[in-house]
Amino acid sequence: MLRIRFHGRGGQGIKTASRILGTALFNAGFEVQDAQRYGAERRGAPIFAYVRADKEPIYERGIISRPDLVAVADDSLIGMPAAGILQGIDSHTVLLIYSSIDAETWGKRLNLESTIIVIAAGESEADRSALPYLGTICAAAAAQLTGLISKDGLDRAIRQELEDMASETIKKNLHNAFESYKQVSRYHGIVSGSDDVAFASYKAPAWVDMPFEAARISAPAIHAGATSVLVNTGLWRTMRPMIDPEQCKRCWWICSSFCPDGVINVSELGEPQIDYDHCKGCLVCLAQCPSHAISAIAESTAKSKPEEEKS
Repeated sequence: MLRIRFHGRGGQGIKTASRILGTALFNAGFEVQDAQRYGAERRGAPIFAYVRADKEPIYERGIISRPDLVAVADDSLIGMPAAGILQGIDSHTVLLIYSSIDAETWGKRLNLESTIIVIAAGESEADRSALPYLGTICAAAAAQLTGLISKDGLDRAIRQELEDMASETIKKNLHNAFESYKQVSRYHGIVSGSDDVAFASYKAPAWVDMPFEAARISAPAIHAGATSVLVNTGLWRTMRPMIDPEQCKRCWWICSSFCPDGVINVSELGEPQIDYDHCKGCLVCLAQCPSHAISAIAESTAKSKPEEEKS
């Protein structure tokens, strides 16, 4: 059975990647599972999706803990433990990374026995959230690495999954997919399926019986309030909204009202100010600003600027 995981951030097409690959494998005659895991967080939050494929019925369920292939759309997540990218990776696993850093450097950084393959990203593409085709790019590369999907099969799957989109959007996705498919062609078929866990070696979980308890005992005990402010969700951000004070018309009620996380505050002078510790970079404010006073720059670029230039 083939077990494949896709990792990225919300808004980068990870759900689309698993669906494209799953559809391509299904069209090729495989039994397939594809599923996505994400919460209520907005764009920028770490998410993952997975695909199983086999010629026999698939009875395995749940998150893939022993992947044959791990595809990473955003290399900034690799060092983030919560993203779980390296979970379950061993010498059999192939690690596919979309990055501007070469495979040799990644090998030294991660010190893994796994085969590492890089889909080369240009310097201008350093910020992953600016790329609307990442899911398709990763799905196409994964299809090549399995050695099971032809170019025509990939074309058909992309058209099926993106059929509701504009023809120009589909055309651009196909172009990026075929470029990615070609780029990793020398690794055609490098990913192989792994055997299922033998029944004889399987250890049943140690179940713990939990008796039903009265509400006074089982209800949550809240000892402090407003603890969510301690979670710096700004770490999810890959694009930073920037307010131009000269162009801003001080109509703060628009951007602050539309901000889904309420991180745009108002100064005593009536100027909108963004709380970057908690701004997730969803860029809703940029889309809603009537005076176009809000622009976006790559987070990596913003971090390299002096403090006085960031606000």
